Amino acid sequence: MEKFLENLATAERIIFTADHMVYVTFPLIKDKRLLIKIIQEIKNAITACITSILQREYIYKRIILYKDPKSNFRTFTEKCAPRYKITNEEIRLIFELFDFVEKHKESPFEFIKDEKVVILSNSLKPKTLTTEKAKEFLILAKNILRRTKENFSKNI
Repeated sequence: MEKFLENLATAERIIFTADHMVYVTFPLIKDKRLLIKIIQEIKNAITACITSILQREYIYKRIILYKDPKSNFRTFTEKCAPRYKITNEEIRLIFELFDFVEKHKESPFEFIKDEKVVILSNSLKPKTLTTEKAKEFLILAKNILRRTKENFSKNI
C-alpha cells in the first residue's frame, strides 16, 4: 500500500479512538487530564493527514518537500490546503491545536479548575483547555480527514 494511504488509515484509527474518548470515556471518568491525551491524539491524526497530503502531492510532482518540517507545513498551508478545501479558519485552528500541545510539553505546571485544564507557560501565562475546545479540535480533524479522503478518491 502507498505510504500516504497508510498515513490516512492511521489518522482514521486515531480519530475513531479520540471520538470514543471524547464522547464515551471522558463523560464516564471525568478526568480532565484525559483532555490533554485527547488533544495529543487529535494532533497526531491531523499530522498524519497533513503528511499524507504532502506525500501524495509530492508523488504527483505538485510540490517540493524539504527536510525542515516548518517549510513543509508552509507548503501545506499555501499550496495544498486550497486544493483540499481547508479554510484559513481551519488552518488557524490547526495552529491553535499544535500550540496547545506544545505549551503542554513545555509547561512547568498544570492544574484543573472549574472543569477546565489550565496550562501555565514558563512566564506563568495561562492557556485553558475545555471539553468544548477538545470537541472543536475533533470536528476539525474529522473534516480534514473527510476532505482528504474525498480528494484522494476523486483523483485516483
